[in-house]
Amino acid sequence: MLDTFVTTLAEAQRAGRRPRRWWSPRLADRVFAGAVAAFAAAIVLLTVLIAWELWRGSAAARHAFGFGFITSTQWDPVAGVFGAAPFIYGTVVTAIVALLLAGPIGIGAAIFLTELAPRAARGPVGFLVEMLAAIPSVIYGLWALFVLVPVVRTHLQPFLAENLGFLPLFSGPKYGVGLLSAALVLTVMILPTVTAISQSVLAAVPRGQREAAHALAATRWEVITGVSLPFARSGIAGALILGLGRALGETMAVTMVIGNRPGISPSLFALGDTMASVIANQFNEADSALFTSVLVEIALLLFVVTVLLNLGARLLVWRLTPHAGKR
Repeated sequence: MLDTFVTTLAEAQRAGRRPRRWWSPRLADRVFAGAVAAFAAAIVLLTVLIAWELWRGSAAARHAFGFGFITSTQWDPVAGVFGAAPFIYGTVVTAIVALLLAGPIGIGAAIFLTELAPRAARGPVGFLVEMLAAIPSVIYGLWALFVLVPVVRTHLQPFLAENLGFLPLFSGPKYGVGLLSAALVLTVMILPTVTAISQSVLAAVPRGQREAAHALAATRWEVITGVSLPFARSGIAGALILGLGRALGETMAVTMVIGNRPGISPSLFALGDTMASVIANQFNEADSALFTSVLVEIALLLFVVTVLLNLGARLLVWRLTPHAGKR
């Protein structure tokens, strides 16, 4: 049999042609391209299916309340009256406050780890930052409930009320739990994301640009503000958007410290609720098809906000990237 194969191969070579093979590099490329295209299409299909299920499940709520569901502040499951405005307000306020606090701290920590920290300390500190991102949200919630809330109630809220109480933002009863505590625990939770991504982006700044700035007698501050930060601004913007996305969708930790009372108040001391926390709290208690549909519509609103946030992040990064329009 081996002799026959050798003879056939020799005849093919003499004839100036290669024996036909069922597998070729071109076929392998086509198979690989088809497989990865199928994977990408599966992700798109999964997203569309999630949106469709949420849209279908919220049909009763849309039919009953229409667009007024988004602007209504009434929430009375007993009377069958529902409005999503308090939950949208709580979600937006806690996420924005958390981003305003975590953004400067995270970017500052990333600058320290990249530009200023001793080389021996960068590894351990960076590991601790990444470890914070791996802690489950329920652990953050327990820590906030037993450690953060008492500190907020006995120290932070009285201090803010005494010095800034003339502002509606820092007035009202001092419960400890509320929008402020939820925003603070979100700050701790998104801080590792902002820090780790910003550090990676700053570390990617070409060394030659830093050395050129130093050669022109630039100070360390001028190198950071004039070279590193402008080069990494698109990546830092992406880090902030990713942190905001996690803050918008966080559930357990926020549920444990926000107070879970629907309402709109200008004060950060007030009790509140978010779109994610109301779904987690009341989905099992939904005793009617309309109540369930309302919660599904809130989930749909959160899904839409998340999608729009990601689209905005892509647009922002594209605008901040040099020569993005020429690519």
